[in-house]
Amino acid sequence: MWTVLALAVFALGVAVVMFWAMQRTLLYFPDGRAVPPAAGALPGSEEAELRTADGLTLHAWFVPARSPVSATVLLLNGNAGNRSDRAPLASSLSAAGFAVLVFDYRGYGGNPGAPSETGLLLDARAAHDYLASRDDVDPRRIVYYGESLGAAVAVALAAERPPLALILRSPFASLADIGRHHYPYLPIHPLLLQDRYPSIDLIGAVRSPVLVIAGALDRVVPPDHSRRLYEAAPEPKRFVLIPDGDHNDASPAHRRRSIDEVARFVRETR
Repeated sequence: MWTVLALAVFALGVAVVMFWAMQRTLLYFPDGRAVPPAAGALPGSEEAELRTADGLTLHAWFVPARSPVSATVLLLNGNAGNRSDRAPLASSLSAAGFAVLVFDYRGYGGNPGAPSETGLLLDARAAHDYLASRDDVDPRRIVYYGESLGAAVAVALAAERPPLALILRSPFASLADIGRHHYPYLPIHPLLLQDRYPSIDLIGAVRSPVLVIAGALDRVVPPDHSRRLYEAAPEPKRFVLIPDGDHNDASPAHRRRSIDEVARFVRETR
């Protein structure tokens, strides 16, 4: 009996150590492909560089407004790919009348460094600083649009630097919550996580209008996870469930529905 118990404890200890060592490989999936030039991937955009507080230079694309701009959207990407994957979204936002900044975090899109919760927030601050420094951007009319993991980064940034509006696409309440959903056999507890992304603890400090968009068919971040975060957010807020939407708005129809909701929400924000 004691031998079995000792083996069980040993096995649990090994699992905890392995999880601690490997957890970031389960969370971040940078795309190693070369990123094409801005003009080729996103017509009308220009190359931009962001400087982080810890000395990194990050690559980005800025899409100036085609007409009098309603606001500038800061896109905060999910955990996979690079900025070229967000070109269709950025293009749709531009067509809706927004100026757009799309950038890659550290370790993504050929950028130096390795991703972490602390690092991604530094990157988001650098992106905000870049926008605020431009003469053609009104710093009072910057909208944060965070997707999935990027929604957690957007919440953290909004808690300290209030945007005009906070758009969260497929957000989760915390990394521990969504981790337990996907890896129920792993010992996932906030104390065992190197990165926690505790949006549920930060959303109450957000003083900007919040729009949460979720897909009813989303299996990566099920809509009940997004709704939990929405319910914790202060007013004013809106929850939009796309009936046939998945985790990514890959189809033009899904993307158009999301963009229409974003444009309407920003128009109603004063």
